Amino acid sequence: MMRTRPLKVALLGCGVVGSEVARIMTTHADDLAARIGAPVDLAGVAVRRPDRVREGIAPELITTDATALVKRGDIDVVVEVIGGIEPARSLITTAFAHGASVVSANKALLAQDGAALHAAAEQHGKDLYYEAAVAGAIPLVRPLRESLAGDKINRVMGIVNGTTNFILDKMDSTGAGYQEALDEATALGYAEADPTADVEGFDAAAKAAILAGIAFHTRVRLDDVYREGMTEVTAADFASAKEMGCTIKLLAICERAEDGASVTARVHPAMIPLSHPLASVRGAYNAVFVESDAAGQLMFYGPGAGGSPTASAVLGDLVAVCRNRIGGATGPGESAYAALPVSPMGDVVTRYHISLDVADKPGVLAQVATVFAEHGVSIDTVRQSGKDGEASLVVVTHRASDAALTGTVEALRKLDTVRGVASIMRVEGE
Repeated sequence: MMRTRPLKVALLGCGVVGSEVARIMTTHADDLAARIGAPVDLAGVAVRRPDRVREGIAPELITTDATALVKRGDIDVVVEVIGGIEPARSLITTAFAHGASVVSANKALLAQDGAALHAAAEQHGKDLYYEAAVAGAIPLVRPLRESLAGDKINRVMGIVNGTTNFILDKMDSTGAGYQEALDEATALGYAEADPTADVEGFDAAAKAAILAGIAFHTRVRLDDVYREGMTEVTAADFASAKEMGCTIKLLAICERAEDGASVTARVHPAMIPLSHPLASVRGAYNAVFVESDAAGQLMFYGPGAGGSPTASAVLGDLVAVCRNRIGGATGPGESAYAALPVSPMGDVVTRYHISLDVADKPGVLAQVATVFAEHGVSIDTVRQSGKDGEASLVVVTHRASDAALTGTVEALRKLDTVRGVASIMRVEGE
């Protein structure tokens, strides 16, 4: 039976995502009402520039006073799509205190202060939903929080930034250099004028923190995530990857230790075999690979950014939160009961691909192999080529800790026969 009193929604931010949320709420109002069981009214839209024309939004709904909007008391749900830490954090906690539940797409804030936001939501008996904060339209947060809540998740590994995947895919498929691929991404609108958050891994790290926290029932903050950007990846790295039957992706990897006593979260470029499902993810798409005890291997794939895809995730949360409001209930909150420690990057064990510039003379390989052995790093394969007194030596290791590999590389740099370390890249997905 349809409830006649509408649920009132306040929208914070009306940029690419916010304007699309408002449009869908208006054009699909009847469908949303049918799915929720009550009409949903857009009660106000907080913006910084009120003079801008916003098609489809009544001028009287526009306000620059976001605080007053969330304090009204008659607002049922606040949708926050302004991003950043402040004023978003204060507005969300104020919304809880004045009786509203919150739907957010704010990955940076959730990665930094998710625990405090969940605590505020629980204190006031309200919902905090944030499907749109990770991987755009791809249903991922809710499956981890709800569908897989009865399973034990061991690993979450994925491509969670469309800009970096577009750049790396272009380098792989055309042989372009990093800057050339970045320029094309910028021209096509995939990269921001300042792409630092994407190409240096900050965006992916925030998403990794959120995913690790949900997957392992442990509080993981942005500061806990090891982060390495992809600006140093070269065409030569891709050539080496192809020789190994691999490609290169910027991956967010969240793992439970083999003994189950700790977790790790990291973001960095990695070689992955062409046979792995993530290797075939092209362009600006995202995909996340989940490994669990009972369900086995699952992959979630789709557009990871953009106004319409992200708005789809926001509206999905809005429907869920509105249903909860009608039913007088709340959805799942923070699950951090496991409280597992987050291990440092030095403890992470994986394979490595190391390219060395060395002198082309007898005994070099033996010297290099001795250094690896002295640091407990086992070599899987070695490839050497060179002429005119200079050579390239490519070493692929068996699984070793990051700390052991770091010590090995420091020792290699001290050898007179090693001219330099051209590149070091992890090998994942095997």
